[in-house]
Amino acid sequence: MKLYRTPEGCVVEEDNQYHPLGAIPIDFLLAREDLPEYLSEVIETIPPSDEFQQSEILAPIGHQEVWAAGVTYFRSRGARMEEAQDAGGGDFYDRVYSAKRPELFFKSTASRTVGPSGKVRIRADAHWSVPEPELTLVVSPKGRIVGYTIGNDMSSRDIEGENPLYLPQAKVYNGSCALGPAILVSESPLPQSTEITLEIDRHGRVEFSGSVALTELKRDPKILVEYLLRDNSFPSGCFLMTGTGIVPPSSFTLASGDRIRITIEPIGTLENEVA
Repeated sequence: MKLYRTPEGCVVEEDNQYHPLGAIPIDFLLAREDLPEYLSEVIETIPPSDEFQQSEILAPIGHQEVWAAGVTYFRSRGARMEEAQDAGGGDFYDRVYSAKRPELFFKSTASRTVGPSGKVRIRADAHWSVPEPELTLVVSPKGRIVGYTIGNDMSSRDIEGENPLYLPQAKVYNGSCALGPAILVSESPLPQSTEITLEIDRHGRVEFSGSVALTELKRDPKILVEYLLRDNSFPSGCFLMTGTGIVPPSSFTLASGDRIRITIEPIGTLENEVA
């Protein structure tokens, strides 16, 4: 089943029918350890509807924090090493890729996060900006993976490449994160054959496209969650992006007006315009 957030409240989709949850807030839902089971029970009591305004979907986030993992795909390792060579820090990323401890960093708050059709941003002081399409875990307060959504980890590659210590500035700013369109509520992991696809349109034509399968993800999502919850607490749950395996060439940078489409079946497509 899928969980959407709209201006009128949350909606559950199952078997092409929609069940409005009324006044039940997203924070209450994402704080539940038994979210899949709870929603299955609740929708049995709510008459379904065949109608749903897709244009009104908001980012499926309340007071949760968004975190991210880095260098979890071999392609990402190579790209991060390239961008950091001039700063002499390229070997950092090779060491992270091979290390037992993953790279985890704070990514976003709800106020910096946009949903489907919202506008993501590129930093005014960056010259090399890219989207990073990522499978994103929905994690309960006790560390149970209760669902999955699509994330766009907008990144300023030139700022990060100048010095790895500039990572927060390259990653955390207004409009630097997008989530949606829905949370696929499931306790079962997605098949390894699942593909993440990225398409960037500019002036009506495809400027860049790419795809990667979850078979290329080096880190076990459960291990990423275990490290994130070490000496950390998330009373309302949290989101954890799992890294990207799709990296545009160094000659590409995002521009205002670009349209970014990220698809992960069966979650859906997250589409955003660059402000």
